[in-house]
Amino acid sequence: MFCHLRPVRRSCLEKIFPHWFLSSRALSGAEAVNALRPFYFAVHPDFFGQHPREREVNENSLKRLSVYLENLQKPGFKSLKPTQLTFYVRETEQNSSEGQEPFSTSGFRAVKFTLHTRDLLSTVLYILNSCSLSIEHIQSLNTNVRSQPLKEATRMSDRPIKWDKSYYYFTGFKDPHEDLEQVSRMETTLTSWLDSNGKSAIKKLRNSLPLRRELDRLKDDLSQQLQLSDIRWQRSWGIAHRCSQLHSLGRLAQHNLETLKNAKGCTIIFTDRSGMSAVGHVMLGTMDVHHHWTKLFERLPSYFDLQRRLMLLEDQISYLLGGIQVVYIEELQPVLTLEEYYSLLDVFYNRLVKNRIPFHPRSLRGLQMILNSDRYAPSLHELGHFNIPSLCDPANLQWFILTKAQQARDNMKRKEELKVIENELIQASTKKFSLEKFYKEPSVSSIQMVDCCKRLLEQSLPYLQGMHLCISHFYSVLQDGDLCIPWNWKDGEAIK
Repeated sequence: MFCHLRPVRRSCLEKIFPHWFLSSRALSGAEAVNALRPFYFAVHPDFFGQHPREREVNENSLKRLSVYLENLQKPGFKSLKPTQLTFYVRETEQNSSEGQEPFSTSGFRAVKFTLHTRDLLSTVLYILNSCSLSIEHIQSLNTNVRSQPLKEATRMSDRPIKWDKSYYYFTGFKDPHEDLEQVSRMETTLTSWLDSNGKSAIKKLRNSLPLRRELDRLKDDLSQQLQLSDIRWQRSWGIAHRCSQLHSLGRLAQHNLETLKNAKGCTIIFTDRSGMSAVGHVMLGTMDVHHHWTKLFERLPSYFDLQRRLMLLEDQISYLLGGIQVVYIEELQPVLTLEEYYSLLDVFYNRLVKNRIPFHPRSLRGLQMILNSDRYAPSLHELGHFNIPSLCDPANLQWFILTKAQQARDNMKRKEELKVIENELIQASTKKFSLEKFYKEPSVSSIQMVDCCKRLLEQSLPYLQGMHLCISHFYSVLQDGDLCIPWNWKDGEAIK
């Protein structure tokens, strides 16, 4: 069950926050990170290795929270749009008190809240309160730092603080690094893990086969009926959960077929919220009811119009930047709706128009860039695309792109070569181990996948025959029998 919390409003701060809040000074970036340590400890994805769906939800929400906190610290910001976040919170000593939302048998509960704050301090307090975590250390932190000389306070770094172990001994706080180290020490070898979990995975896989066939049938029927390009899932939901979602969509199609046909040619993605994604996919929020889905399908023609305007805006930006292609890479960027992405592009385009940069036409053709709202300076990704902040200084942008253009071309060439090698190794591994399915999580890079496959091909692993194998960042047997192994597995301790 989700805990729904309303956005923070200034008029009710005294009711939500302690009496000392209104007289407190602002937090720095480093203090905010330190103050949120209990929260990060409670939601850290590394502790959800056996629960891949909850792990993915937390990973995505942490990315969006990071963007929100970064934007709060940008000079001259006016107001941020309300940001809805969902976290699965582990039971800890701080949040296990009576009277709170009960934890599941797995030891965590879901918390859903909306941030609409204007400073770091109120944001930190609201997050901790929403997750039923103590805020006593905030008052101590605020009082201690306020008493320091001004010069000392202005020299504080925004880097995360790693406290000495004596700090946790004397304060009684839990050391998150110690628990993570314990998790690492408990990691087993690939062969021993397969020996221990192979039989249970085979049993789960066999039990899931009827449902898998039902899922394929439902997906094919709906894709044909609505003339869809594809149906996907953003999260690692189980087969039964996916079938239930398709049945729900099928019932809606029985009563509103003509409305749903507005999605002709589209890809439908079941995810956390409804709308249209930055790349034009129709997003169906699994927590929404049929009424919300119907309204979305009715609005699709207006979304298509916005999508055409967005593509025109990308072309205009490309023209101003010498032909560089503006792309949106789902695996590497926060999940944005079409409206959010259009707003981001519009801000960047207006800055370019006001400060026109003299790029030679078509001089940067063949290169790619992604636009970010959570960065201050441009950078070049190892895959060859540029990471460009929407508020980047145009003069600095021109110098950076021109000096890195050749390196970007070299990186893109290596990326294409690496992709060919990766596909060949995937095929070879699938054939050698007689795998039914071999895939990777989006967060696993091609470099990591190539390294993993090369070492797998040197092994003899009979348990993999006929299995579904996923390359991930942790060991896990999914509820339907898929085997997840970390890309950096080793016949010994996992590579750090």
